[in-house]
Amino acid sequence: MSSKITGIIPHKVRTGITRISNIKNIIAVTSGKGGVGKSTTAFNLAIALKGLGLKVGLLDADIYGPSVPTLVAEKSFKPEVMDNCFLPLNKYGIEILSFGFLIDEKQPAIWRGAIVVKALNQLLYDTKWSDLDVMIIDMPPGTGDIALTMCQKMPITGVITVTTPQDVALVDVMKSIAMYKKMDIPCLGVIENMSMHTCSNCGHLEPIFGTLGGDKLASEFGLDLLAKLPLDMSIRESGDNGVPLVTINAEIAKIYEEAAQKMLDNLAKLPKDFSAMIGKVSVVK
Repeated sequence: MSSKITGIIPHKVRTGITRISNIKNIIAVTSGKGGVGKSTTAFNLAIALKGLGLKVGLLDADIYGPSVPTLVAEKSFKPEVMDNCFLPLNKYGIEILSFGFLIDEKQPAIWRGAIVVKALNQLLYDTKWSDLDVMIIDMPPGTGDIALTMCQKMPITGVITVTTPQDVALVDVMKSIAMYKKMDIPCLGVIENMSMHTCSNCGHLEPIFGTLGGDKLASEFGLDLLAKLPLDMSIRESGDNGVPLVTINAEIAKIYEEAAQKMLDNLAKLPKDFSAMIGKVSVVK
């Protein structure tokens, strides 16, 4: 385990958007398409950041397919309301909220985009979050109306892009990266999921979904490849059982920790936000 990190400060968001005063930085975990392990990455990245000593929140913004209730083994959790605000779930040392906590597991959210965005605004702004160093948002996949509106209205500091190595995923992920670039939201790096499969019987390594997809993506856009995560049964088991990966597979947990550290290194390079200091600086004549 790396040494604990201290002194995380707020970084600037898009011009015209006001930061949430008690959340220093919001990092959106994105993907060009579903099924690449975005939610699993968001959850384990949040756990890794907590392990580095940060105060962390996790918001599941994938309203049509919320996965976080399963990942944290809290499908029946219903958030309490205080002063017209939700109280997030506190588990594994992080604060967690998902739309999946508000509806029945088998009930679909048959909503148009405008209603979805309104619901997401409530989850983000009408929740009693503590003072957080980092809020991880598990974004809806793709570049549709919901993701676009969130970029326009929410104080997102930066994004992490998740992909798998095959070309059919990379094509969509490129579009996603391009959208966030146009929205002037910096990408802090790429995480390649399902990079290599290890046979549980003989130990043979096989690139089932191809090779170097994440490398090509990072190179084309001038981004850092934060991690290559294997196609490993323990990742699936930890997600299905709602148990943090760190307790299942220490080797893969270390990969997530290193990815979290690299992400923070890139975050530190972004312009700082000193707006909180306005009014606190005294001028001596």
